[in-house]
Amino acid sequence: MRQLLLDLLPEVPPSLDNFVPGGNKEALAALRMWRDAGAGGHCFLLWGDAGSGKTHLLRASGVFYLDARQDPALEMRPRTAQDWALDNVEALNAVGQGALFRCINRMEGSGRLLCAARSAPLHLALREDVRTRLGQGLIYRLTPLSDAEKLAALAAQAKDRAMPFSQEGLAYLLCHASRDMRTLSSLVTALDRYSLERKRPITLPLLREVLAAMPES
Repeated sequence: MRQLLLDLLPEVPPSLDNFVPGGNKEALAALRMWRDAGAGGHCFLLWGDAGSGKTHLLRASGVFYLDARQDPALEMRPRTAQDWALDNVEALNAVGQGALFRCINRMEGSGRLLCAARSAPLHLALREDVRTRLGQGLIYRLTPLSDAEKLAALAAQAKDRAMPFSQEGLAYLLCHASRDMRTLSSLVTALDRYSLERKRPITLPLLREVLAAMPES
């Protein structure tokens, strides 16, 4: 059953279209304008708590992506002044902070940087000159979706697929599956396919069966 579920889980790459904004509509609109129309300068920073969608938006930007947690010295950074996205800025070490400062200076007029961090620039444990540079661009805070917003988004998805998915079932899914909205959305699609494959309605026993068979993330 586990292999069947893996086969049924859709590959859904992050995009601006499949980002559920909730209270982040203004930030999403500004990011679209910055990406598509070049409005707002060469630096754009998103900040907020884990689960607010920062990584989704950075990966959805369509530019070279780096995670400072995996590359704190920015050894894999682009060597030319092109657009790129840097996640978890606060994880940069001293070498990476120096590299970022030089990159931002080179980007003026010929490149753009999309960043994500846990805090606003003023509160990041980075060099003052790096914080100043990041603070000169567009800055938007992202807030995580509330449970009510997640339930509404999942209910809308189920309705679009003509799925007989009860509010009780959706609430169970929200409580027992990953809190990540992309994973939840993929699970709804997999559940639809699985119930049709097995000719079984989406009931709580089916949900328990499917979630028990899901691989650990």
